[in-house]
Amino acid sequence: MRRHWPAGLRWRLLLALLATSVLTLGTAAVVVLQPLRDRLRDQSVDSLHQAVTEHVGEFEAVFARDQKASLATIANDPDLFGAASELSAQTDARVLVADDTTSPVSTLDSAPDFIYDSDFSVKPTKAMHMALRALLEERMVTEMDGDDLLVGIPLYVKGEPTAMLVAERRLSEVSALVAQVRNRFLIAAVIGLALAVLLAVALSSTLLRRLGRLRAVAVRITDEGPDAPTPHDERRDEVGDLARALARMQEELRRQETARRAFVSTASHELRTPLTMLQGTMELLEEDLRADQLDEEDALRQVDTARQQLMRLSVLASELLDLSRLDAAVPLRSEAVELGELARAVAAEFTLRARERATAIDIALPEGACWGRGDPDAIARVVRILLDNALAYGPRGEPVRVETRDGGGWATIAVADDGPGIPEPERERIFERFHRGAAASSSGGFGLGLAIGRELARRMGGELELEDGTGTRFVLRLHSAGAQEKPARPSRDRVSA
Repeated sequence: MRRHWPAGLRWRLLLALLATSVLTLGTAAVVVLQPLRDRLRDQSVDSLHQAVTEHVGEFEAVFARDQKASLATIANDPDLFGAASELSAQTDARVLVADDTTSPVSTLDSAPDFIYDSDFSVKPTKAMHMALRALLEERMVTEMDGDDLLVGIPLYVKGEPTAMLVAERRLSEVSALVAQVRNRFLIAAVIGLALAVLLAVALSSTLLRRLGRLRAVAVRITDEGPDAPTPHDERRDEVGDLARALARMQEELRRQETARRAFVSTASHELRTPLTMLQGTMELLEEDLRADQLDEEDALRQVDTARQQLMRLSVLASELLDLSRLDAAVPLRSEAVELGELARAVAAEFTLRARERATAIDIALPEGACWGRGDPDAIARVVRILLDNALAYGPRGEPVRVETRDGGGWATIAVADDGPGIPEPERERIFERFHRGAAASSSGGFGLGLAIGRELARRMGGELELEDGTGTRFVLRLHSAGAQEKPARPSRDRVSA
């Protein structure tokens, strides 16, 4: 399979390039050769017309002077011979002069008398026809018969047609020139196709070698994982872009693999610690109960410890459930939500925890309602994540502020604390899955909260951002709900929880 794929692609590239070259050359031949032939013929016609027109006056002068002379006299007139010879030499045409002074022509069956012919070796059949046409139509007439060009024009004496001048020229040089161009074009086409074949083979070989290297790297990644050697192709073309995309994909696989290993390690530790403590607590309680030596104060401490470990397990289960729902693309609702009321309700859930840290949760609401569009449960989940982070990493005794605003087409919920803030290198990384910042490394957690919060925000058409400034301030932005979407509700005053 590996050997047949490049060969098949090479032949397809070769045939495609050859077909393109053939079509290009065929189109060029159609566009160039036929118009060239027509253009040369038109130039020959114009040249012959101009020469005949320029010499008409000389022939008419001969007939005007010898009007009463015989045909033999006119035919032997040196001026007639000179004008005809000059016209023949100038145009390389056969020049014929027909006289009609004695027997007027009235029908095409009548034959004119040619008193002069520059070439008596060939019967002037076509010239007779042109002379009759010129006399009957009383104008210059032109006829193209194959390569034969004939021009006939009547000669006037005192306003009456007296004779006919016919110039017959064979355009053999036009056909010869077009044939020569065509032959040269065919030779050039053959050489061009041969060069196209060589170029196609060279280009396809280079291209397929590069693609083969990328394919080998992809196979090694499949067999060895993301730690396989990274492909390198510095050329600025599509294959180079593919190599760089493959390198980025490999780097992302490495990052995800590192995150997965870190998560497995963290989850194992986080699960082992509360489970071990729960197991030890239960064993101690069981021993005290069996020995009937229960110390109520010590038992309460053990129960409190067990409750904290169960909360840690509950947080892990909740985050993993949220993560699985996001990966499964479970649809979210989209409806008008009063963010101030929702923020108050979520803050109430953290009252006990805030009291344990001697921290106040200040809720600052606008004068009117603040309506945003999104899923109420998802919005509440994001606010819980932000409040949990603020209480976990903010300074003890310092208030946590929750604000809602509406303006510019956006409704926002901001959660801020007066802690040291997030270092610049980590400001975007904290939104990655399983990444825990420096402040979180010494505490529990799995590095999923902010990643879940940002993805929920984006799934609702909004964004979760970390704003610049003192302390740490996260802002959830949602599209404002239209006036027609806002359900009626009683207004509430600004409160503090």
